[in-house]
Amino acid sequence: MSLPPWHWWRTVFFLIPAIAVYTIVLGLASLVSSLVDSRGVFAHRCAQWWARLILATTGVRTERRGANLPPEHESVIFVANHSSIYDIPILFATLPRQLRIIAKAALGYVPFIGWHLRRTGHLLVDRDNPGASVFKRMQRMVRQGASLVVFPEASRTSDGRLKKFKGGIFLLAIENGLPLVPVSIVGSRLVMPKGRLMTCPASVYVTIHDPIQTVGLRREDARALADRVREIVASAVPGGR
Repeated sequence: MSLPPWHWWRTVFFLIPAIAVYTIVLGLASLVSSLVDSRGVFAHRCAQWWARLILATTGVRTERRGANLPPEHESVIFVANHSSIYDIPILFATLPRQLRIIAKAALGYVPFIGWHLRRTGHLLVDRDNPGASVFKRMQRMVRQGASLVVFPEASRTSDGRLKKFKGGIFLLAIENGLPLVPVSIVGSRLVMPKGRLMTCPASVYVTIHDPIQTVGLRREDARALADRVREIVASAVPGGR
């Protein structure tokens, strides 16, 4: 899709500098708070403000649908489809939980964003050698009362159709007895699709489906569970199946 020239000017001279300021200021605030708040509660507030400022600046409106969630103190794993880099700020702005993400370890060295992730309880993982550290970090997250956001497709879709969900996170959910909450994101690909730097204003709809309990499931159930959750997520995404 071709965009008018003013989109370039808007992105280069307004959006990128504004987002950089949000990231630096709120990243520093979250780092300072981590010195006295080991649970990362205030740091998550900083992440929420960062997300909401980005959405407001770029003209992204969100609407949350459905919210039949377990009690707030109970940790869950939110499982969402992934079609835009904007999916992370969209979920941080709309999901009513203390949130953590799982990301590749190299991201932890990115200034401000990476420092925030390393200091505030997010799960940074060496995907080639995750080892037992993921399980320990997951247990720590549960003790802190936080919930995890994952994109089991592993990479963004370019056409809106959901990719196969990888089974690793579902195995972790079973091992930790954590409920899974399928989440369908519709509209984020219009904001910033894969392969494009510029953004466009749009409305994004976030559907929170009913939780799926994992207590009593076995390790060998992980693959079937991943397929079941994918079907639920895809059911609310036009053309997602």
